Amino acid sequence: MFQGFSEETTQFLWGIRFNNEKPWFEAHKQHYLDYVQAPLRELAQEVYEGFSAAHPEQPLMMRISRIYRDARRLYGRGPYKSHLWFNLRMAGEDWARMPAFWFGIHPAGYSYGMGVFDARPADMAKFRAAIDRDPGPMLALAQNFARQDRFVLDAEEYKRSKGNPPAPLDQWYNRKGIELTCQRPIDSLLYSRDLLDDILTGYEALMPYYHYFAALFRREE
Repeated sequence: MFQGFSEETTQFLWGIRFNNEKPWFEAHKQHYLDYVQAPLRELAQEVYEGFSAAHPEQPLMMRISRIYRDARRLYGRGPYKSHLWFNLRMAGEDWARMPAFWFGIHPAGYSYGMGVFDARPADMAKFRAAIDRDPGPMLALAQNFARQDRFVLDAEEYKRSKGNPPAPLDQWYNRKGIELTCQRPIDSLLYSRDLLDDILTGYEALMPYYHYFAALFRREE
């Protein structure tokens, strides 16, 4: 049962960031297993179970990151990650272009939210076309989003404007992707079981956005 992360969790993550080499990791591997891997897996499992119970119509699968980087993609970095995560996503080869829920922890903080890991330009063009054709559904979502203060719209914007819809749609229209993120520094919630309910409550608030983008990106035009 998830009881929260601990100071040992963040100590290990800082340690692997500044000592990203096999001897240090091997000497501290038990700390990783006990204070990082174990609580992350417990949290992921309980979030998955809670979400699935609330939304049995959404057959999402859970994936937890490994600490080991792909040796083919080190690009001068060390072999270990200091940012670990889990996600709840659709099955299938195209999952990366569909919305997914996620949680991530790193040395200085943690975050969670909903977004599209690898949004295609064609899908974002489809999003803009949907707004141009019928702005009502997205306008309601954008207005609700503007009234809350938990999540921020965190996706990169195009340097050249794709159009100029009225506020608050203008904050969404020129994005290269979809990423709705709650970012927090290390705090007492991270060390508490209450983090579980906080994530589930956050995911629930994002469900209307998940439904909108899942239906839109799944649609063939």
